[in-house]
Amino acid sequence: MQERVVRAVAGIFILASIVLTIYVNINWLFLTGFVGLNLLQSSITKWCLLNQILTKLGVPK
Repeated sequence: MQERVVRAVAGIFILASIVLTIYVNINWLFLTGFVGLNLLQSSITKWCLLNQILTKLGVPK
């Protein structure tokens, strides 16, 4: 369950940052880059802060 939530949150952040880039300011692309780097780091180290937060909130693995 947590993996699906992490993927959904990442997708929402990426789509939101693209919309904000188009309509507000190009600097919102930094958010897209940050999310991408976090996903890459998570795949290499097997550690994700959002997973720890979801565990403390009681979301099942």
